[in-house]
Amino acid sequence: MDELVVSTVVYLPAREVYDFLVDFPRYTKYSKHLRNVVRRQGDGGAGTRYALRFAWWKLTYTVESAVTEVDPPERIEWEIVKNLDAGGRWRIEALDELPDDAPDEAEAASRVSFEVTYDPGSANERSVDLPRFVSLGWVVDRIKPAITSEAERLVERVVADLEGSPRPVDLTVERRS
Repeated sequence: MDELVVSTVVYLPAREVYDFLVDFPRYTKYSKHLRNVVRRQGDGGAGTRYALRFAWWKLTYTVESAVTEVDPPERIEWEIVKNLDAGGRWRIEALDELPDDAPDEAEAASRVSFEVTYDPGSANERSVDLPRFVSLGWVVDRIKPAITSEAERLVERVVADLEGSPRPVDLTVERRS
């Protein structure tokens, strides 16, 4: 399994950040490759299921995800339940003090982390419409760097939307294979 963690500071209270992040369908606004999110069942809390449709290069792929656990305002856990071995979480940690480089108007701060574990080779090949002469292995080799850049883009865009305007975001990125 590969692991990826992308984190940064958001200048808002943890509860406000949590309430924003639990709304999975809005993620299409932040992702280059996520085309749509359809809620299949649930109210956004644990047990809620979504169909996520991705498009990259000449490929489209739908995965089924489920929110497995929520701990407001600190954590949202999810897993892919169909077509890929993956899961992850959003962690939100309220900071006791503002960082030294906080904007003058900041009144609160939270560390937000997007964490994902995945096995890119676990993709259900029957669910991927591959172009002729293209192997799933070739796609997996090229998608791994795209996953990192997509996670970074997601966190940066979420921060901009949460805070009301874009700013340079200092990301911490950790990868493990």
